[in-house]
Amino acid sequence: MFILSTTGLLHWVTRVIPVPVIKGIQFGAGLSLVISAGSSLLRPLAWLYPFDNLIWAFAAFVALIATQKLPRFPYALIVFFVGLALAVATVVVDYDDTDHYLPNFGLWRPRFELPNWSRDAIGMGIAQLPLTTLNSVIAASALAADLLPQLPTPSVAQLGASVAAMNLLGCWFGAMPVCHGAGGLAAQYRFGARSGASVMLLGVLKMALGVALDGNGEGSLLGLLRAFPRSLLGIMVVAAGLELAAVGRSLNHGASDLWESSAELCSGKRHRVVSDEERSERWTVMLMTTAGILAFKNTAVGFGAGLLCHWAYAITGSIGRRRAGGLGERAALLNT
Repeated sequence: MFILSTTGLLHWVTRVIPVPVIKGIQFGAGLSLVISAGSSLLRPLAWLYPFDNLIWAFAAFVALIATQKLPRFPYALIVFFVGLALAVATVVVDYDDTDHYLPNFGLWRPRFELPNWSRDAIGMGIAQLPLTTLNSVIAASALAADLLPQLPTPSVAQLGASVAAMNLLGCWFGAMPVCHGAGGLAAQYRFGARSGASVMLLGVLKMALGVALDGNGEGSLLGLLRAFPRSLLGIMVVAAGLELAAVGRSLNHGASDLWESSAELCSGKRHRVVSDEERSERWTVMLMTTAGILAFKNTAVGFGAGLLCHWAYAITGSIGRRRAGGLGERAALLNT
């Protein structure tokens, strides 16, 4: 990722990827979040379990719908504290459960870890590179431009360098691999984040918790987080997935590749007219990308399917234009 960002290859890759394919990646990632929330978080729940049940999920869903027109309502904050209270209650009631426990305060003790450069680790890293590039860099940059057009959009090179720096630094201290991700950005935007200050505040809070809670033993937050209600978490994941999938609506109106230079307008750009045939082709390419992601649960497969569909339309369109041009040159000027 560091090499791709510093050499300019990432910019080149972004320029050659069609916008419908990028929209398909975002749309597919959003629907994947919704499906994952329904299958792994909400479906296993019962109706009357004391602290984590479908009644809480229904209440959270109703509150989400009722407050969607109130952008300043702190829905995520309220749901988080309610879930935290339920998690504490679960730990107290199920005190015999070794998986659930309350955190203990204690300063974090940093330790140096020498990464194991095994063949399996290298293979998994190479296999992860397409997903990280597509979803965490290219799709995240495009999503930032769609959600916050009034703010400067981070370039793919900046996001790629950021992902590379985080992993190159954190691996020596035993950190898990991290990335940005379009899903996280959609969740932050859906629940009220509109500036970099919100993300910095979140980062400071996480750093404080990491330093104050000893993560080297059983005093970490893991025991409490395992008890966090899946009913509330599932509804929040569904909302984030829908926010991410909703960017597909601008495919044929407002997408970045539909604006062209114009000397007549003060802004210097105008929205070009899109024919019905082109609208249908763009929509099909986006759905083909999404179908590959959902069917194979692999972003790279969806990316390849979308590219093949786009190239198929481009080739057939080029052949059709050549045939029409040749026929026009041979046609008689007057029909008798």
